[in-house]
Amino acid sequence: MTNVFSLYSTLKDRIGRHEARVATVGLGYVGLPLALTVNEVGFPVTGLDLNEARVSAINAGERVISYFPETRVRDAVATGRFTATGDPAKLADADVILICVPTPLSPSREPDLSYVVRATETVAAQLRPGQLVVLESTVWPGATATVVKPILESRGLRAGDDFFLAFSPEREDPGNASFTTHTIPKIVGADDVRSRDLVDLFYSQIVTRTVPVSSLATAEAVKLAENSFRTVNIALVNEMKVAMEAMGVDIWEVVQAAATKPFGYMPFYPGPGIGGDCIPVSPVYLSWRAKDVGSAMPIIDLARLNNDSAPALIAGRVAIELGRGGVAVKGARVLILGIAYKKNVEDTRESPALAILTELEEMGAVCDYHDPYFPVMPQTRDHPSLAGRQSVVLSIDAVAGYDAVLVATDHSNVDYGLVASSAQLILDTRNVFATLSLAENCGRLIKI
Repeated sequence: MTNVFSLYSTLKDRIGRHEARVATVGLGYVGLPLALTVNEVGFPVTGLDLNEARVSAINAGERVISYFPETRVRDAVATGRFTATGDPAKLADADVILICVPTPLSPSREPDLSYVVRATETVAAQLRPGQLVVLESTVWPGATATVVKPILESRGLRAGDDFFLAFSPEREDPGNASFTTHTIPKIVGADDVRSRDLVDLFYSQIVTRTVPVSSLATAEAVKLAENSFRTVNIALVNEMKVAMEAMGVDIWEVVQAAATKPFGYMPFYPGPGIGGDCIPVSPVYLSWRAKDVGSAMPIIDLARLNNDSAPALIAGRVAIELGRGGVAVKGARVLILGIAYKKNVEDTRESPALAILTELEEMGAVCDYHDPYFPVMPQTRDHPSLAGRQSVVLSIDAVAGYDAVLVATDHSNVDYGLVASSAQLILDTRNVFATLSLAENCGRLIKI
């Protein structure tokens, strides 16, 4: 029989000395920043990813994520303690394995744990006594215990005795210069004391503060609570935007003024919809799980419906404003500024801009886009037919040739002054022209 105390003590000692070998499964927007941060505090790190091109780029020191410092990946590789690989056998050498893979929605808009299942099966094939396995991917409460744990135990090892299992939800905010992987507090949870102690000790070496919770399910639920809160409030402010516009009130001014209250209020701003792998996804996982246990979350479901309908409402508003200017939406030329889901990142996951583009083209509009982060439209899961289109180069003549310009994503590196001086009609979903004091220089400008 395995001596659990010996395994626990050995791993605890290795973590404390920064000698524990760490592996991250997945080198995307969560796994790569985490792997680099772990390496930067002194741990040896191996990143596993199935994308051979990405692995090669990382090992060459390339800046594979735009908002990283120029030399961050290169500096990590130069330490000799960081490498990327496509070989799952390397997981057997690790003491700590961090699973950081996507958990998107299925085509029927339900939780899709297929990436987690495949990653866990890969880990299980290499699992040995004394390892700590941590899931970071967003899942519904109970998933680590009922989906991940049985796969890891399928070859005879037992969680809490032979290996250690924990959950720590990722809290990445791509492109946020104020909060990094290192400075964002880390939730850590496990169903046994030794696993909880080890995951707490490990992340306490990595981040400025850890927050231990009582169980795997509690840690899983924290992430869903955080993003469901945001989903509901985004839906609320977008709903208020429509109502207040009908009252002749500027919602942007209202929110900015309300935000001066030092307690009991948090500002949320209207926009064209929600995107990324958190806000559109987490509430679905929470609501789905609630129904699974015989409960319901109607407020979250209503907020989801509101947010999901936002792109269609924006596209409809574009058609209305075109019509008010004497231009039919069918055949109208529309330029969309920004296809990323948020400013200053090269990420189109669940991007409302792509949904708006698709809606407008279904109405008969002819759409182009400009996005400095996407010279060529990438392949996307929900809008595969858009792949391969090229970003329009902004010029006075080019912008003037469109019947409308829609600001969907407010990237900082766009010449809004050029747009203001040459566009026939600007529809601004991000209030960027007011923020940059360009409103007076515009022709027909409408905040929607």
